[in-house]
Order: sequence, then C-alpha cells, then structure tokens
Amino acid sequence: MSTVAGTSSYSVSGLSLTGSTVTSTPSGSTMTQSDFLQLLTTQLKSQDPTQPMDNSQMASEMAQFAQLGTLQNIQSSLTGLSGNLDTNMQTSQVLGSASLVGRQVLVPSTSLTYSGSAVSGGVNVTSAGDVVVTIKDGNGNVVNTIDLGTQQTGLSTFSWDGKDSGGHAVGSGTYSISASNGGSSALSTYAAGSVTGVGYGGSNTGTYLQVAGIGGVPLSQVAQIN
Repeated sequence: MSTVAGTSSYSVSGLSLTGSTVTSTPSGSTMTQSDFLQLLTTQLKSQDPTQPMDNSQMASEMAQFAQLGTLQNIQSSLTGLSGNLDTNMQTSQVLGSASLVGRQVLVPSTSLTYSGSAVSGGVNVTSAGDVVVTIKDGNGNVVNTIDLGTQQTGLSTFSWDGKDSGGHAVGSGTYSISASNGGSSALSTYAAGSVTGVGYGGSNTGTYLQVAGIGGVPLSQVAQIN
C-alpha cells in the first residue's frame, strides 16, 4: 500500500486502485471483475483501522464493480451476436446461391475446355478498340484467332466452335485463351461454364461456385449469369 496526495493506493498483480478509482492496468491487459474484486479485498485488508473506508467510498467502488460486470456482459453478448450474424449471413448466402446450380456463369479464366460442342468466353475491354482472342493448344501452338472487331469498354463475349484456323475440328481438351486490344494491350479473359455446386470456403474465400470445366470460383468473381 502507498499514499498519493493523502489518498491510499493499492496494487495487486500490476493493477492499482487509488481512492475509489482504478488508476492503472498492466500494458495490453483488460480489467476483469476478478481483478477489481481482488483489488477491493486487498484494500479492505490493508486499510488503517483508525481510518476505515467510509460508506460513500465503499458504495462508489461497489458501483464501479457492478458497472464493470455490466460492460463485460454487454461485450460478451455483442461478440456472440456478431458471430451469429456472420454465421447466418454465410448460411443465407450459400442457400441463396444454390439457385445458380445448373445456370451458366462467366468467370475469370485463361483457358477453355472443349468437349465437342461450342464453348463461350468473354473479354474485359478496358478501352474501346479492336479486340482479338487467341486460342492455343497445350503445346503453345496457335489453333485459331477470333477477331471481335471494335468493342466498347466493358465485357464482350465470344463463342468458339472448336475448329482451327483452317476450319478443321480439333480434339477435346483444354485450350488456353488470351486477348489483346490493338495487338499490344493484354486483356483479362473469362470462360463460361455450368454451375454444379455451391459451398463455403471460409472467411477468406466466402461463398464459392463449383463450375464445370473450371473448378471452384468465389461468388464475388462471377462476371455474368445466364
């Protein structure tokens, strides 16, 4: 126990109580009801018998104790509520996205999966101009190019019938795609696929769609739904 300007000060485990006010706590810690009660008990044990704590001081410290308990209960309730809201929002989003199963979506991709029928894709045009899509096989050989002509800023779509530049059908497989604007600027490409499932990939990924021929894609990355 020490005296500060005529007022008794008590310390327990780095916590201090001066008069009826907590004056310090250990760096980075949070005052709990147990800490406060321990301080109060130490104060009562250490007080001068000839100058015991008066009723007003005791009432003030008990009021602080009650207030601390109330604040901690509120904090606990808010934390629990926040967790429940997050869980409910996640569940709601996954359930809501379930309606996309069977729908065609356009998602970011640098490849197209061809299996005998025409496949679709898209290009994010950042500035108006002539847009050309280049399709290559697994060995990096150019199979075909699709000139989309002059496109305005925004998302432009295209379709590939699975034929090379000579009009011959190619074999089933995965082909890489790239797009350019004016022959120099690389543009982001997309591929269309059917949604086969929906899931939740944690706080970093969120709700994701399982897209045929592409794999798992975060819902936030879907550019178009058909």
